[in-house]
Amino acid sequence: MSALLATLGVQIDPELLELALTHRSYAYEHGGVPTNERLEFLGDSILGQAVTVMLYRAYPRLDEGDLAKRRASLVSSVALAGIARGIGLGGYVRLGRGEILTGGRDKSSILADTVEALIGAVYLDSGGEVATAFVLRLIEPLLNDPGHFGVSMDPKTSLQEAAARLGSGAPVYLISESGPDHSKVFIATVTVGIVTATGEGTSKKHAEMAAALDAWTRLSTP
Repeated sequence: MSALLATLGVQIDPELLELALTHRSYAYEHGGVPTNERLEFLGDSILGQAVTVMLYRAYPRLDEGDLAKRRASLVSSVALAGIARGIGLGGYVRLGRGEILTGGRDKSSILADTVEALIGAVYLDSGGEVATAFVLRLIEPLLNDPGHFGVSMDPKTSLQEAAARLGSGAPVYLISESGPDHSKVFIATVTVGIVTATGEGTSKKHAEMAAALDAWTRLSTP
């Protein structure tokens, strides 16, 4: 845990850090111990606010629509999962055996949720100013990537172009759904050559965009 904190550049109370790293699959297999879902809820709000204020100040000439697109690209589950992979977060997440066996340590949804939980933990431990600085430090690599916003704003086209460039054939999407009618979640799976990626969203379009961005990221990573 000390190595993780050194990587994150923050201090978090050990019990709070353990909670932030506890996925519901681990809780289920260990007698219903508390999970990181409440911290994730809090962290999502802190993340959104920090990114919104930063973009508003950094891009005074952009209109509301462009600001919203940039914010969405920075707080997406794919972006957060990429951040998590960059700091090796998957190795620290407390998962149930079933999730471990099915590759849970590299699942974008789990990694993204854990990043949000960590943001919530930093906020509770050190306050809003430190949490905001932590968020901005996490997303800094994305801000410094000249291609990030273009890809994130139209990931399906970017993936199609990348597939054509690599000779991988056209992307193929499959959609499934779960949950009750009033709170349905769509899961998209896209296959491009030997790469398969998934994405979730509250609509088929958003799920496909998330899957396309994940697939593009995998294709573009050496």
